[in-house]
Amino acid sequence: MQRIRVLLLTGLLTALCPAVLAQDADTPSGYPVPRYVSLKVSAAYGREGPSQDHRIIWRYVREGLPLRVTAEAPGWRRVEDPGGEVTWMHQSLLSGRRTVFIPEEAELRIRPDADANIEAVAEAGAILDLERCADGWCRLEAQGHHGWVRADVIWGILASDLGLDDAEAHSLAALSDPPPHDTADR
Repeated sequence: MQRIRVLLLTGLLTALCPAVLAQDADTPSGYPVPRYVSLKVSAAYGREGPSQDHRIIWRYVREGLPLRVTAEAPGWRRVEDPGGEVTWMHQSLLSGRRTVFIPEEAELRIRPDADANIEAVAEAGAILDLERCADGWCRLEAQGHHGWVRADVIWGILASDLGLDDAEAHSLAALSDPPPHDTADR
């Protein structure tokens, strides 16, 4: 009798497990919001709302452009670009590849240290791949060049990328305010 109870309880827990997991996922994708993604294609439209019936308000022309997902609807993501514009994009246009936007010229250093030698210089408006972040610095890559850049001079990272809580993150402008640069065509 005890064995039957254990089997019934195990079966019930197994059946309920997917339902419990789905309750934890408060977005259609199951991924947290906010988060960063990048533009998967070289040209895409941003719309006023989450369907093709909504008016196109932006045309993005930079593959790899980092975008902050701020909300979700089934198949659609509300995103903010580095210039602060907010649009809706179909999920098929977006990639989980992490990139960052360089609002002003930035030096890539060989170590996460302001006194370390400079490996390369990223021009304003450059898009680089994000490798990892630690201690207020992020390791980036572009065209075979790797280097460390201070996190407060790039756009496209979360507080969790730096191991910070939300209160600490507000002290970094790069995490809260987009730079005033054009990144798309109207």
